[in-house]
Amino acid sequence: MEHAQFPDPAHGPPRSVIFSMFRPSPFRWLLLLVIACVLTMSAQAQDGVILLHGLCRTNASMTKMERSLITAGYVVANIDYPSRTAKIDDLSDATIRAALKNPALQNWPRIHFVTHSLGGIRVRSYFKRHTEPRLGRVVMLGPPNQGSEVVDKFGSWKLFKGLNGPAGSELGTTPKSTPQQLGPVNFELGIIAGDRSINWINSTLIPGSDDGKVSVERTKVEGMKAHFVIHATHPFLMRNKTAITQIICFLQTGSFSSLDK
Repeated sequence: MEHAQFPDPAHGPPRSVIFSMFRPSPFRWLLLLVIACVLTMSAQAQDGVILLHGLCRTNASMTKMERSLITAGYVVANIDYPSRTAKIDDLSDATIRAALKNPALQNWPRIHFVTHSLGGIRVRSYFKRHTEPRLGRVVMLGPPNQGSEVVDKFGSWKLFKGLNGPAGSELGTTPKSTPQQLGPVNFELGIIAGDRSINWINSTLIPGSDDGKVSVERTKVEGMKAHFVIHATHPFLMRNKTAITQIICFLQTGSFSSLDK
């Protein structure tokens, strides 16, 4: 007959009781996962993020992104700049240099960038010509990294120049366009492209899938680390829930999540 096992005061609890304390269980694995996530978020709280909006937009277009990144633990500088007033190199030097000196970001060891459209070309322009030891990861939304056929068609029109300024006219696909002259990127880059359009006139000019401004293929650039396509249009990429989730994932891990694919 099997006897019940009781603790022996002289020798402590039986071995079966001790081993059961360390036996893996779903609850313990969940607890460890929660702790790991908390520690990860704490680490990310030491990073800053600079947001750069696109052409003919303001930093208000990046407000939802700003709030989401702050909730994720980042210190965020949502930069406004007059996108239609100067050429790309001049805009890049003036605003990115000032953003890197932002007092809110001075105590953080790493500074990431999240950009929309023209903002991504400005980052490429700046870091082709300058270095920053704190530069972390970069995520670009709908960047015309190889230019846009829309600019090839309309860029010389007076109305186009009046609406988009000098920078807008630089975004064509010819070998002499600014995006084509910048070469491979020299930083850790993730790109999110949209494949839905609400501008059928522009889309008739763009081969393949596009977001109404730039084709999915032309968002790519040599040296990029990751590329992700979502069902969104160019004007709303920065407000897209999936895009925001993937941005945070890339800033934290250096890759996009496959769960949304």
